[in-house]
Amino acid sequence: MREKLAAAPASPHTEPRVSARLKSGGLWKCIKRDKYLYLMLIPVIAYYLVFKYAPMFGEIIAFKDYRFADGIWGSDWVGLKHFRKLFGSPDFFNILKNTLLLNVYTVVFGFPVPIILALLLNELRIEWYKRLVQNLLYVPHFISWVVLGGIIIALLSPSSGAVNMALHNVFGIEPVYFLASQFWWPIVFVLSGIWHSAGWNTILYMAAMTGIDPQLYEAARIDGAGRIRQIWHITLPGIRSTIAILLILRMGYMMDIGFEHIFILQNSAVSEVADVISTYVYRMGLQNVQYSYTTALGLFQSVIGLILIVSMNRVVKLFGEKGLW
Repeated sequence: MREKLAAAPASPHTEPRVSARLKSGGLWKCIKRDKYLYLMLIPVIAYYLVFKYAPMFGEIIAFKDYRFADGIWGSDWVGLKHFRKLFGSPDFFNILKNTLLLNVYTVVFGFPVPIILALLLNELRIEWYKRLVQNLLYVPHFISWVVLGGIIIALLSPSSGAVNMALHNVFGIEPVYFLASQFWWPIVFVLSGIWHSAGWNTILYMAAMTGIDPQLYEAARIDGAGRIRQIWHITLPGIRSTIAILLILRMGYMMDIGFEHIFILQNSAVSEVADVISTYVYRMGLQNVQYSYTTALGLFQSVIGLILIVSMNRVVKLFGEKGLW
């Protein structure tokens, strides 16, 4: 009988009935029954209230001429003055273009790399070798950008870098100033980002692959499917929802390139292509003490990020996936 009940299709009226029960006191019963679980949530809720939601109050200074002496409430309201100044600044369009271009390069060339690595690792059958490769791929994620940036600068040095020495000795190529060239700098930035995070991101895809039913592979082998066909028809569809969710989340960072990575590799010779929103905020906000102006920029950045997430979530749903909500 229980099996029949479990196999029976859900009634369209089930959810309204559950909601009605919750409204009529079922919610309180649930909280009372699982009170210890809800107690464990209190530190998490407190963390988000204190460190994530409370700082949003500071966004109000984007509409004021903020002064330390007057405080947030005492400073004068100026309406959209800082937004007009931002959109009228010639620097704004340059940093917006650089931020978007570097993020587009990262998504186009960097987003598929963890998927490919996870597919390759999933096909390895020698367990110790698989673990070794996994660990080697994860290591750069645990190194700070200060150290990793130093390694990259040393490797690409035109006078003593291993890359330039190898190019000169093998191909006779003259030293290339990778970090001082506006052509090479974005390539170095994208490749170093892939090196740093691709291995770590493979964890998510490999975790998703463990949820695929092994009987599907067995049935495919009986039908004569090779490794490539199994990957195409079983593995990739099995992790499709994970790919969709990570792509939605990645879209939320299209206006945020981070700070440490770009600040370590940046120099005055490539400022035309390397000056982005985060470094501009650091320079104008902290060094030039223009808090209201940079808060307006941060608010604009957040609104565009939210619009991109909502839009991408809708696009993913159109392709038949569940999306984030």
